[in-house]
Amino acid sequence: MADTEEERSPPPQTVGSVQFLLANKLETAMWLSRLFTVYCSVLFILPLLGLQEAANFYQRALLANALTSALRLHQRLPHFQLSRAFLALALLEDSCHYLLFSLIFVNSFPVTMSIFPVFLFSLLHATTYTKRVLNAMGPSSLAFVRTFLDKLATNQQSILKFIACNEIFLMPATVFMLFSGQGSLIQPFIYYRFLSLRYSSRRNPYCRTLFTELRILIEHVTMKPACPVFLRRMCLNSIALVSRLAPTGA
Repeated sequence: MADTEEERSPPPQTVGSVQFLLANKLETAMWLSRLFTVYCSVLFILPLLGLQEAANFYQRALLANALTSALRLHQRLPHFQLSRAFLALALLEDSCHYLLFSLIFVNSFPVTMSIFPVFLFSLLHATTYTKRVLNAMGPSSLAFVRTFLDKLATNQQSILKFIACNEIFLMPATVFMLFSGQGSLIQPFIYYRFLSLRYSSRRNPYCRTLFTELRILIEHVTMKPACPVFLRRMCLNSIALVSRLAPTGA
């Protein structure tokens, strides 16, 4: 009888991980929603179930990301207040930025470029908590998963720069969508507000850094003698316009 009970009892690793997940309910909920976002994003990028299903997975990924962002915002600012001061504090949080991002694109025409920031942020944020879950299971559990997570952590800076690049080039993409009949009239204006918030982000400077790097690169290329005058003038005027539109407090 004792042998039968020992066989039926769950392994200690499983018990440890379950207890860890139950002890951190909010973080576990965000972890699961991030994993679901990654799952839906992959099935949108790789439409293995057909194009119609891919469009559904696009919406699910953005809705799951909105849920994650709302939970994270609640974690950062638990005491909600219907006031201008609270709204100002909320707009400083990256989670509020990506809640807005999800709402901008959730009902729009599916754009692959818009799913990459959601997909990669969810993947990166899920990495840290996955390591904690694996540590709760045991120091040597699932070594191949740990190797993959370590590679993600090693390339984190490159991934964040790629996300910032997507954020920037989605601005002209929303304008193009408007003129092609696939976007709404207010979408570029709301996205401009989102991009301004990302530019001013306190926790993630990559958008601001990439804007600077792109400006330096374009100025370097256009100042070469081989660059046509009209192209140089157009690029410099574009840089001046973007500089005027940039938030002054960043």
